[in-house]
Amino acid sequence: METENELLLAIESSCDETSVAVIRNGSEVLSNIIASQINSHRRFGGVVPEVASRHHVEQITLCIDEALSEAEVSVDELSAVAVTYGPGLVGALLIGVSAAKAFAWAHDLPLIPVNHMAGHIYAARLVEPLSFPLMALLVSGGHTELVYMKEDGAYQIIGETRDDAAGEAYDKVGRVLGLPYPSGREIDELAHKGSDTFHFPRAMIKEDNYDFSFSGLKSSFINTVHNAEQREEILNKEDLAASFQASVIEVLTTKTLRACREYPVKQLIVAGGVAANKGLREALEKMVAEELPDVGLIIPPLKLCGDNAAMIGAAAHIEMEKGHTADYYLNAVPGLSFN
Repeated sequence: METENELLLAIESSCDETSVAVIRNGSEVLSNIIASQINSHRRFGGVVPEVASRHHVEQITLCIDEALSEAEVSVDELSAVAVTYGPGLVGALLIGVSAAKAFAWAHDLPLIPVNHMAGHIYAARLVEPLSFPLMALLVSGGHTELVYMKEDGAYQIIGETRDDAAGEAYDKVGRVLGLPYPSGREIDELAHKGSDTFHFPRAMIKEDNYDFSFSGLKSSFINTVHNAEQREEILNKEDLAASFQASVIEVLTTKTLRACREYPVKQLIVAGGVAANKGLREALEKMVAEELPDVGLIIPPLKLCGDNAAMIGAAAHIEMEKGHTADYYLNAVPGLSFN
């Protein structure tokens, strides 16, 4: 089904970003429009699903028009429409799915359903070609997973979080520290100014599996802060942030290193919103350089780490090659998994 000049219109609306992109041949970004809702959700300290859905309704057609205009592509030139159908917030997903179905029907275009997490992995394809087999470390607000891929479109989850995802822990810790939402970047900046003086637990780091757990770390952090407050003791925020981040990074890098040694991989991809974390990026770059010299590391630029439609277009290219299209009964699947 591959064409020399395949132009995909891709739509992403799984959480609190409305994004539409035009991608050529699965690897060239012609446009990638992102309408963020951060300011609307910040006062609530997190994403409010109903508010997110309303924003998507307001923005989706504007983003489609802007994406086509910026790419200088007409509707007649498009090969297909791709859309995230899960996982994510059901209301938010439904806006994108409905818009994609309407657009595909109106212009008689194939409809390609894309797993949001596959999109995060394929953001790496917008940086350089993928070499298989590879390992992907997915780290976001809702997911922390190690995914082994033997070939394009083949996903084997070898490890995942048993409770909180890493990004979720960052947001909860940020709330305790009184930082604005989303707090990942602020914690990262504070961590670079502090030291690991609290030595929080490294959950499951020595267990013979690739699973993760961050709820114990989160609880330990909250208890440390609350106990200090009861004693009217002021703790150093930089050291708290550094200690928390050191725990997260050590667990992620240790498990990932073990996985890359156990499985024969040519590349390691780091994907998801937490892949924007400077401390994590530095630690993984050092780990790969010292311990995995024959493995290529791909960490997408910051603009492709968060939710965006360009990554959905990159993943959709593979789905289209495999002939995976949907009919107009396509529905949102908020709990969608690779399995």
